[in-house]
Amino acid sequence: MDEKSNSRLLLALLMGLLVGVIVLQYVCPGTDCKLKLRLNPSSRWGIRNRGPLSSTARDTYIVEDGALSRFVPRFNFTTDDLKRRVDFNIKGDDVIVFLHIQKTGGTTFGRHLVRNIQLERPCDCQAGQKKCTCYRPSKRETWLFSRFSTGWSCGLHADWTELTSCVPSRMDTERQSKMLKVPSRNYYYITILRDPVSRYLSEWRHVQRGATWKASLHVCDGRAPTLAELPSCYLGDDWSGCSLEEFMDCPFNLANNRQTRMLADLSLVGCYNVSTMSEQERGATLLESAKHNLKGMAFFGLTEFQRKTQYLFERTFRLSFITPFTQLNGTRAASVEVGPEVWQRIRELNRWDVELYEYARDLFLQRFQFARQKEHRQAQRHRQQERQRLHSRGQQRAVLQRPKSHLPPAPTQGRWDGNKEKKQGQFWDPENSSVGDYLVNVEQW
Repeated sequence: MDEKSNSRLLLALLMGLLVGVIVLQYVCPGTDCKLKLRLNPSSRWGIRNRGPLSSTARDTYIVEDGALSRFVPRFNFTTDDLKRRVDFNIKGDDVIVFLHIQKTGGTTFGRHLVRNIQLERPCDCQAGQKKCTCYRPSKRETWLFSRFSTGWSCGLHADWTELTSCVPSRMDTERQSKMLKVPSRNYYYITILRDPVSRYLSEWRHVQRGATWKASLHVCDGRAPTLAELPSCYLGDDWSGCSLEEFMDCPFNLANNRQTRMLADLSLVGCYNVSTMSEQERGATLLESAKHNLKGMAFFGLTEFQRKTQYLFERTFRLSFITPFTQLNGTRAASVEVGPEVWQRIRELNRWDVELYEYARDLFLQRFQFARQKEHRQAQRHRQQERQRLHSRGQQRAVLQRPKSHLPPAPTQGRWDGNKEKKQGQFWDPENSSVGDYLVNVEQW
């Protein structure tokens, strides 16, 4: 009897645990809960990495599908800054240039560009090959400059400084070789950004497994940096097996503020020669340049908001993806547990990236709100026009159905029978009808 009771109790406990896991996954899907528990110092569940409250901890939009009603903009942007819809001509000479920053989810987004867009002439992606051929509908010329279409033509993970000086010459080489007149092109730069702490931890894990990016050129003002300007953080072939402390201790580590550096005009600070100005002045200059370039890009997305990234890209370029973007359920950065001191030190090492990301996130969400509000206003106008059209048609029909006699109709005895007139087609007000009510109460955002 005791064994049966114990078995039933064990079974009940297992069932309760299973139900709890299912409820947790439903309430907090994806990596958001993991990040909140591991990186959020204000967690109330007794996690050991306690620390000061951050903007990420106060963020009410960590779960992407959460409402934006509580979003309070911090930065003032003009309508031109928020209105992002370019006249991309894929049949002409326009080119989309993807600036791929390491460990921001750019590989996934890059594959979306070559494999997941509805095109008149889809990219030709052969099995076993990383690069795809993305020709325009009417000619053998690519419309996309990215890792998966043209390879690393301007260097491995080329930054803003490299791409803006390299891409035009690379794109026009074939035309010049054929002695064709090179028309003026429109280059639409795009990129993806990520939360700085998560991106930094992800890069450390990647370097720990042997990644080096040695092939990166880092060309600025026509030359690559010298070894004295850009020393190496390791002596061997790679830095595999390095600890997080070692990774953070190297003062020449390009992982520090990588997003700011890759989006800024490095010529403004003497490229990689750090002796031209103080560290504070250099960082402030790079940050302002990165903000300026990011705001002027045709499009940028955020790793933490996949669906909104898809929405803004489709609206900006008038291109549609075949399958929707999905938020990853797990990342290498999410599996890293850090204490409050380490977490704070990573933010300090990436203080320019932290400021850049806050700026980018604010601009991104304002653009999303602006686009959605405009979309709903257009839908509302369309519904009003449709109601007016139906109302006008109803009035015309009523006029046609009136008797030809010029005399007014005989008054009816008693109260006016509105239902009878509606049945006869003499009166129909869509504003007060069930159809009107339905149109008015269509999904509100």
